[in-house]
Formats: sequence, C-alpha cells, structure tokens
Amino acid sequence: MHLAWHTLMVAAWIPAIAPAIAYADCRAHSPDHSTALIELYTSEGCDSCPPADRWLSSLSKQKLGDRAVALALHVDYWDRLGWKDRFGSAGFSQRQREESARSGGEFVYTPQVMLQGRDFPQWQAGAAFDRAIASINARPARAVLDVAAHPREGNIVDVDVSATVTDARERADAFIALALVQSGLASDVKAGENAGKRLHHDHVVRQWRRAVALDASGTGSGRLSLALPADAGPVSVVVVAENARTGDVLQALELPLCGAR
Repeated sequence: MHLAWHTLMVAAWIPAIAPAIAYADCRAHSPDHSTALIELYTSEGCDSCPPADRWLSSLSKQKLGDRAVALALHVDYWDRLGWKDRFGSAGFSQRQREESARSGGEFVYTPQVMLQGRDFPQWQAGAAFDRAIASINARPARAVLDVAAHPREGNIVDVDVSATVTDARERADAFIALALVQSGLASDVKAGENAGKRLHHDHVVRQWRRAVALDASGTGSGRLSLALPADAGPVSVVVVAENARTGDVLQALELPLCGAR
C-alpha cells in the first residue's frame, strides 16, 4: 500500500517575518544520463546522525555537478525523546518507511542513506559510493525535466516545472515531486541525545510538493508558488521523477536559486 506522502509539506518552523531577498530568474534542464538521488534520513534527536550530516554537507553542488542530487529529510519519530527537530516531518518518516518496505527492509533507522530509492549502508565507503554513482550515471535517463524559478515580492518564488517520462513502461506509475531545499542551517540543541551541541545542516528539505500531473503520453507542466524560508542560507529547487509503485528514480534535477540574500 502506498500512502499519499507526496501531498504532505514539511512541518518546519518558519518565522512569520522573512528578510528581503535578492534572487534572479534562473532555469535548468536535466542531462541525458541518469542523475543519482541521495536521500539522508536524519534527526537532530539522534546522536549518531551528526557524522552523516557532515558527510552529506561534503557533497556540495559544485562537487556533485549533474552526477547526483543530495537531500536531507528530517524524520519526526525522534521528537518524543526530548528534542523536537524543527525540520522534522511526519511525511518524511512515512516516505522512509515506504522506501524501506519497497526495497525489502524490515525496519527504518537513522542515519539511513537511500540511493535511487534503495538502502545504501556503504555510504561511508568512498570507493563504493563513487562506483555506485558512476553506475547510475552510466544509464540513460528515463525522464526529461525542466525547471525555472522566478522570485517575486513577498519572499515568494514561482517555479515552472515540465516533465516527460520517456520510458512508456513507467508512465502509469510515474510521479513528479518538487522540493525546496536549503543549506547553511544550524540549530542549538538543548535537549535529547545531542543536548548542548550546535548542529549544522545542508541540503535540508524545507517543503515537498507534488509538482505536476502527467497525461497519458507521460508529459505534464505547471507552476507552483513557494514561500521561501526565513532562515539565511542558499536555497535550491529540486525536481524528482520516480515510479511511485516501485520507488525507482527516473531522473532528478537541482536548480540553485540565482543570486544571494
């Protein structure tokens, strides 16, 4: 059974008043090869998570290029142990459970790295990680993605997304998601397993939305308006095409917003 995790937004803490921004219009087009999707399931309440957070932070956009897209999805099931992760989302906990079940996993854990929707416990082994990314990149993409961002007054960004699933066998179950992602974040943790620590985060998913609906030919386009986070730190838009039944990632694309606060 596949629950509607994709309709959920991150229950992140966002102040009511946001600073002014200075972003410009920008756009991106997906490459012909498959781009790897790296998902780290983490929590500020987990004392074994900071090393994984630091590892994900080392995967900068400049280093990854169009080879991979990195996401940090903060789960909420650690919140009951004394510290509420302000980036945590029940929707991400549900996504983790569904991904694990699809790949035959009997339980979820943190930190857990998913690569192309499958558990990848070898993430700390640099050579194994590089080989896995290279293997994914060697395959042709199964979807074509385009994204354009148009910031406007009110700390809002309008995002235009178009997608075509090129593999006809994937179209019936294809799903296109849009994530608003932020780096350069920090929290002073005052309770739980990481009490007293200042934790730094990158590639944090702040919002997750269904991007567009696809027609019978596997094509769709649309515009979404997203409120930008009040926290300082660079923001990206990520588009993911995947098979909602199998969890296979068809393509991923990241667009850093042009300009800076």
